[in-house]
Amino acid sequence: MFPPVFVLAAVAGGTALGAAALASARWPYRAPGAAILLWQALGLSWGLAAVGSLAALGAVPGRYGVAGGALSGAIRALRTTALGAPTLIAVARLAVLAASAALFALLCWVLVAASATVLVARRRHRDLLSLLAHGDPKVPGALVVDHPAAAAYCVPGLRSRIVISAGTLDLLDAAELAAVLAHERAHLRARHDLVLLPFSALGRAFPWSRLVRQAHATVALLVEMLADDRALRHRPARELATALLRVGASGGGLAPSGALAAASTAEAEVTARVARLLTPQARLPLHVKALVCCTAALLVAVPVTLLLLSF
Repeated sequence: MFPPVFVLAAVAGGTALGAAALASARWPYRAPGAAILLWQALGLSWGLAAVGSLAALGAVPGRYGVAGGALSGAIRALRTTALGAPTLIAVARLAVLAASAALFALLCWVLVAASATVLVARRRHRDLLSLLAHGDPKVPGALVVDHPAAAAYCVPGLRSRIVISAGTLDLLDAAELAAVLAHERAHLRARHDLVLLPFSALGRAFPWSRLVRQAHATVALLVEMLADDRALRHRPARELATALLRVGASGGGLAPSGALAAASTAEAEVTARVARLLTPQARLPLHVKALVCCTAALLVAVPVTLLLLSF
């Protein structure tokens, strides 16, 4: 039986490789909800495994058999140094435990900091909307801001808002506006902002990581596709597709911090969403979705179980 530290390290490395493979896969377009669940499991599993493997490596030698003695064996090779082997072992163990605690503190801190930043930005934006925005019968339930550029976004939260610019009212017809509203309501009902928050936090923790940036961009696109699917329950696909094309072509798609825009500023993302709407692929079979969900559950269960049994 493999020692827990080895299994946790393997899980941490395996989830990173899995995330890289998932970022380049195309099957998530056929089941964005299941793919988002898998992305969340990969992120959580990596965090638990990375912190846990460092903690296990720095734990009391001998408690984990081969793993517990691995660090001790490496340090004993340094007997010729000025410090004694027991001292070096203790210092190395403390350093590894400190690294584990630091990583755990970093992950918690960036999540809290990202949440606080978003909450403050949303409160300020809602205050501005109370002064500058107004209702319009063309977009019931939404607020209109008098701005010539095309923009359509929602501000999630307890006092959620859907915002449409005057430029969007001039650009889209009634059917396209209804499709955009259905898309934004889907974001608000499902609280897609909470899905994106941990990935934004990881971006704060590891701004140099290309994989983290790619994960955030991929999940953001999947969230938009999931909202598209929910909107299609109420509006035809062509209405939403033409709305996305018109807003994207006009240079719209911008949204304030903490908001979710109907159309992205990235042309490739708009193209992918429109192609998916107009030429839909077959959905993933139910048994494949079940397999993805079971994989996500297993990814989280393995490090959690090892941590509970080890400490």
